[in-house]
Amino acid sequence: MSTVKLPPVLRKLSGGTKQVDVEGATIGDILDALDRKYPTIKNQLLTEDGQIARFVNIYLNDEDVRFIQGLVTPVSASDTIVILPAMSGGK
Repeated sequence: MSTVKLPPVLRKLSGGTKQVDVEGATIGDILDALDRKYPTIKNQLLTEDGQIARFVNIYLNDEDVRFIQGLVTPVSASDTIVILPAMSGGK
C-alpha cells in the first residue's frame, strides 16, 4: 500500500487523518481509493473534466506528478504521495 499524506485543508474530509495507506497502480487509482474511503475528497483535487486542479500539487516521492505522467503515473507500494494545495496571498 502507498502512503498518502493529507494537508490540513483536506483533513476535515478525512476525519482529521493526516496520512492514510491506500492501494493503487497509478496516481489516479490512488485518488479513486482515497475517494472511496473519504467520499468527495476527489472533488477538491480534480477539475470537472478529471484533471488535477491547477491549485493542487500532487507529489510522488518529492516529484510533481504533472512532470511525470500526471494521473497515470505508476505507483508502487513503497511510494509516498503528498497532496498540497497551492498557497497564495501574503505581503
